[in-house]
Amino acid sequence: MGLELISNLMEVFTAEDPMAFDHPEGDPWADFREVMRIEWKMDFTYKHVLGKYSKFFIELANKKFITTKCENCGKVWGIPRPLCADCMSITKWIELPGTGTLESYSVSNFVPAFMKVETPYVLAMVKMDGADTLFTHQLKNYGESTDEIKMGMPVKVAYATEPVEHPMLLMHFEPA
Repeated sequence: MGLELISNLMEVFTAEDPMAFDHPEGDPWADFREVMRIEWKMDFTYKHVLGKYSKFFIELANKKFITTKCENCGKVWGIPRPLCADCMSITKWIELPGTGTLESYSVSNFVPAFMKVETPYVLAMVKMDGADTLFTHQLKNYGESTDEIKMGMPVKVAYATEPVEHPMLLMHFEPA
């Protein structure tokens, strides 16, 4: 009995010295180059506090799109920020209308399985009406094909109607 006892064993191999050019006298790690590769499924449960961003998610659940504004310099952040990155002042919460313009987007036909989303997955960069910066999130309900997505098209925030696994999934963008 030996390696066959390891049910999830993928392979055993000898790894090459990636810096052989730097070891003319011999590989100092030679005794550690025999490598076992296994497949190991791990499930994790995290408890995470959303901290200073919690109000954003609470209001998404209430179907309101809020963000932050710096009362010192006046900048309105598309993605909320507790501290203004421009002048380092503490920001205040404000409500935006939840509409905007598609500035850029990316289409992905392959996403990691943990995301549990349909493909193609469209990641949109939206200039929210009333904000000075962009907000990045998923674009859905754009039509039969991603060819229907156009830069400059008006979009709006759409709110979840079914339970979600993460508060960020309480919203997405769709054409206005």
